[in-house]
Amino acid sequence: MMYKRASKGASMDLKISTLITEKQIQDRVEELGKALTDKFKGKDLVAICILKGSFMFYSDLIRSIDTDLSCEFLGVSSYHGKTKSSGEVKTTLDLSAPVEDKHVLLIEDIVDTGLTMNYLQKNLQQRKPKSITTCSLLFKPAALKTEVKLDHIGFEIGDQFVVGYGLDYQNFYRNLPYIGQVENIN
Repeated sequence: MMYKRASKGASMDLKISTLITEKQIQDRVEELGKALTDKFKGKDLVAICILKGSFMFYSDLIRSIDTDLSCEFLGVSSYHGKTKSSGEVKTTLDLSAPVEDKHVLLIEDIVDTGLTMNYLQKNLQQRKPKSITTCSLLFKPAALKTEVKLDHIGFEIGDQFVVGYGLDYQNFYRNLPYIGQVENIN
């Protein structure tokens, strides 16, 4: 399927094939929500959305967690408009409230090299939470450059470039309701 934007601005139109359907995502989010409900019921939970790519997953996931929680947002960037992580993690937005003595649920869109997740875990550990639990919609084990601890994973995928459901290419394609594999980017 060729996905064409109505507006001009990105350098190319992408050929995108569906990798994970909207229904598969919804079903998996519900499963993750139930597991996280069981884990955090009655606990002081802070759910942290890693911006920008996680916002759709985060929104759906926290609505499927049946316990009280507070919401926080943390902006980081390592792609800088490219299709591969640069390896350099840059904080673009910090938390607005402390997480000391609280259970932290760190919600990420994709873990590929592992560098961003390691950076986030170390950064948050210094803030003295009771615990840090990680949840990533996508995991690319073939792209790992460092060991990483992931507690909950939505889907394992190959080392391909994907967009949709919050994930982007040059800040476009986030609004697709599915995960699409980009077929015409090197």
